[in-house]
Amino acid sequence: MSYKNLLSETQNGITTITINRPAKLNALNRETIKELHEAFKKADADKKIKVIIVTGSGEKAFVAGADISEFSDFSVAQGEQLAAEGQAKLFDFVAHLSTPVIAAVNGFALGGGLELAMAAHFRTASENAKMGLPEVSLGVIPGYGGTQRLPHLVGKGRAMELIMTAGMIDAHQALQYGLVNHVTSREELMDLTIAIAEKIKRNSSVAIASAIAAINAGYEDGENGFDEEITQFGKCFGTADFHEGTQAFLEKRKANFPGK
Repeated sequence: MSYKNLLSETQNGITTITINRPAKLNALNRETIKELHEAFKKADADKKIKVIIVTGSGEKAFVAGADISEFSDFSVAQGEQLAAEGQAKLFDFVAHLSTPVIAAVNGFALGGGLELAMAAHFRTASENAKMGLPEVSLGVIPGYGGTQRLPHLVGKGRAMELIMTAGMIDAHQALQYGLVNHVTSREELMDLTIAIAEKIKRNSSVAIASAIAAINAGYEDGENGFDEEITQFGKCFGTADFHEGTQAFLEKRKANFPGK
């Protein structure tokens, strides 16, 4: 499938989705959100793909924000619909994928860009990365999950300060806050991210999908994470991956997981 605003490449079971609007610093418009949904959906459906990496094109930005020109004249109802559709189509969709998603933040990740990075299962960053949710400086609030995911990642007080000040933090402060897992040079960012993806690939994709479901349940209203963990733990016992993994351990050999 060809995309207007994305590049998608798969090598050795790892799909890299690159947002490719460098003239707009990779800002998210409706068309790009739609294409991202399609690209993530396609990658997640392919059982040969074990990890998805999302990053931005160029040297300046992961995603510099949403394309404000698309909604500057929206009504209240249109604003609500914009947030609801965006969350369902992309941000919540990514967060609940069964395939691990790593955001390689290679520059500015602001507004919707940081919200996309936070929807990924975890994040790496280059030393030139800058992150923030500047929406209140425009008279609006983060609408793609930012008010919910940022406190989960950095704590309520830090999230309140970042959102209220509309400020930015650099990559090393993001690492200190727990917003990103690793920081490296811009040149080494993809190599580091791929090396982590290779470690993930060695493990059971079925078990990883269950772990994602259990972890997510602990952050959702009306869900009991411990109950979901018990359910997912039990489901693993009925999988071919569990049989292969335990037999490989007992036989002191490397597991060859079938992914089912």
